[in-house]
Amino acid sequence: MAGVMRRIPMGHRILMSSMDGVEFSGDGASIADMMFGFYEVGCDGSSPESVEDYDDIDDIVNEEQNVDSAENKAFWDTQHEHLQGILCRTSSLETRIRKATKDATKAFQLAGTLCFCQNPVLGVGGCRNCLMKHVSDYLRDAGYNSAICKSKWRSSHEIPSGEHTYIDVVDMLSSKKGEVRVVIELNFRAEFEMARASEEYNQLIERLPEVFVGRSDRLKNLIKIICSAAKKCMKDKKMHLGPWRKQKYMQAKWFGSCKRTTYTSVLPEGLSIRLQRPKASLLTYDLLENLPSLHCTAVEVL
Repeated sequence: MAGVMRRIPMGHRILMSSMDGVEFSGDGASIADMMFGFYEVGCDGSSPESVEDYDDIDDIVNEEQNVDSAENKAFWDTQHEHLQGILCRTSSLETRIRKATKDATKAFQLAGTLCFCQNPVLGVGGCRNCLMKHVSDYLRDAGYNSAICKSKWRSSHEIPSGEHTYIDVVDMLSSKKGEVRVVIELNFRAEFEMARASEEYNQLIERLPEVFVGRSDRLKNLIKIICSAAKKCMKDKKMHLGPWRKQKYMQAKWFGSCKRTTYTSVLPEGLSIRLQRPKASLLTYDLLENLPSLHCTAVEVL
């Protein structure tokens, strides 16, 4: 009877199916390791006859889990290799713009927060809007055709509508190569972070720079890699991938139709600051107007 497949008891089947619905947080132990530990319990030679009858089934399940584990590791290893390969490639133009962007953000930090905006950038002093204006100004002063871009796209059956603001530099290297576009995203890593992501996905995202400066074709390849990883992450966790995490939505941020705007700063260092208007008290307004020779300090009425 060893070669005859016997029916699996109902208790065994329920236990197996319930494991499919468990969500793991990925806190160090992989899903495959936890599944192997469950199936290997009690499978030594001293097990009762009722368990020995399922040896063939257990072997098949273990083999499938081994394959899944190997494929999962191969996927993430490949994503890391592709990501590293793209981030390591650079041109002389990208290197120069990257250095200028770094100098601009450093100058903005040293100057302090000189704006009234309410959109702070993590890791960089000041607000995002004023920082973008300052960086774009700095790059134009350095001779680059830089502008602030605001992209907008309509909703479709695949993705919702949205808008995004970033910086770009358009350069004409030669008549043969044509126009080269370098994208500058000051909050790049945060654009791909997910609240309930797996450990593998978080490790991949941690390799992204906080500030991205690179050609548009490199950015497009990065988006493809990261969105593929996000899709894999949600599939493994048996969760729905939000439409704002899809590749088409992420590409629309930097590759959708956009409006380029340049800002002219009046400050010597290119910093955007809103100067306060002088305040006068209503109690001394007529007095100061009728007696211009009288020097006194106006007191503001609260």
